[in-house]
This record gives sequence, structure tokens and C-alpha cells, in this order.
Amino acid sequence: MIKTLIFDFGDVFINLDKEGAMQNALDLFKLNEFPEELLAINSLYEQGLISTNEFLEFYIENFPGVSKNEIINAWNFILKDFPKHRLDFIKQLKKEKKYKLILLSNTNEMHIDWIKENVSFYEAFKNCFDAFYLSHEIKLRKPNADIYQFVLNENNILAKESLFIDDTQENTEAANQLNINTWLINPKTEDVTNLFIIKKDFF
Repeated sequence: MIKTLIFDFGDVFINLDKEGAMQNALDLFKLNEFPEELLAINSLYEQGLISTNEFLEFYIENFPGVSKNEIINAWNFILKDFPKHRLDFIKQLKKEKKYKLILLSNTNEMHIDWIKENVSFYEAFKNCFDAFYLSHEIKLRKPNADIYQFVLNENNILAKESLFIDDTQENTEAANQLNINTWLINPKTEDVTNLFIIKKDFF
């Protein structure tokens, strides 16, 4: 029996353009692919292990022809719209009080700052959750096992009674390893608001 719903943020609630953002960044930095060093820096930033200033300084030093604002815009290019029917969905779940509601997102300070400025109902959305975990704030990152264990321990919940919804396969596979139930959502064909239809076998 599912008692806890654990949601990712990007491409579950807020729409992302991962492919477009990657191509935009490759064009800006005149790269054919992102080298491991840049991916590692991005990961450190998402885990809150380097500050926004340190992150931006790294890019400015390595790409002197690119301005700070261009870097910020390229970084936030991935973020798109947040359909209001998804806010209505999570508000209804909060109202019904049938499940513990948790958000678990790999994100970073610049993305959250952009969302606060551009999504008028961000605080209302955040207030729907019993716990709201952002990777850069808790210094943990999916798909590492410790982030899932952290959520289970902090909330005193059982893996087998939890359902984790995420759009990235490596993240759902890692959760499965800890016996957490999962829904690998396809953002192109599925919508989180259809959870109780698509995953009716869990409920």
C-alpha cells in the first residue's frame, strides 16, 4: 500500500528542454560535446559543493569570450513553463491528505532563483509538500543511494510504501535498488496528473 509520493520537479511539474539547452550551450561555448571536466563542475554545483559565483567564475575563466549573462542565460535555457493544472493536482493531493508528499529534485541556486522570478505560484506549490528537498541545499544528488536513504530516514517512511516519480531512468533504477516503487515518467507522452490512471495498480 502506497503511503508516500516522492516527486521529481523537472519534467514532472515544470517542463524542461534538455536537448535544446544542451545544443544551445554547445553552440555558445563552441563545443562538439561537453567534456568530463564541465560535467563534473555542473554536478558539483547541483550538489551545492561550489557556490554560484565559483561556478560562474569557472566558466568565465575557461570561456573568456562569453559574458556572465550569456552563461546564466544558457544555464537557465532548460527551464520552460509550469502548467497550472499540475499545481491544481498537487493542491488537491494536499487537501485530501491521503499521502505524505515529498519533492526530491536535482537542481541548483540559479534554477531556483529563475523559477521564483518566473513562476508566480512557486511558494504555493512548495507549500503543498510535507518535505521539499533540493539537491544543492541538502548536499546530496540523485542517483546516489544516500539521497534516497536520507529521504526514507528523515521522514520515517518505508521504501515499499513509497512511490517515486522521476523522468530519468538512472534515478528510478537507483530507487528500485532500495525497494522504492517507481514510475519512470515519459514527459513527452505522460502527465503526472494522470498518476492514478497510469499507475492504478499501485493504489
